[in-house]
Amino acid sequence: MYVNRRAPYGTIYALEGLEVALVGAAFDQDVSMAFIGDGVFQLKNGQDTSDSDMKNFSPAYHALGDFDITHLYVEKESLGERGLSLGDLMALTWEDESEDWTEKSSIHVVSRLELTEILENQDVILNF
Repeated sequence: MYVNRRAPYGTIYALEGLEVALVGAAFDQDVSMAFIGDGVFQLKNGQDTSDSDMKNFSPAYHALGDFDITHLYVEKESLGERGLSLGDLMALTWEDESEDWTEKSSIHVVSRLELTEILENQDVILNF
């Protein structure tokens, strides 16, 4: 599980977290990601970095499903504390081969308690 706690821009943590998750999936690791605190901003729709010197890497999140990264857990309380809802996030999906390529959402909004239970069942947790 890759836990993302920081805003997408201003530090290298968010980009490195995304890159490491993609590399792990490319090597057939079972990858899931959690977005907590300011990390929820990483999935915000309509990111615009044109006023900064930072490259907008948010379109890369759309490739997660192609790498079989289909479990993106977003903490409900973190969304609410930042004035966001599920509708403010990118529509990230994957195609379920076992269901005739039905498109499914990768984002799962879960409570803080549910996320705690999910994290307790992980073999490895990497924080970014």
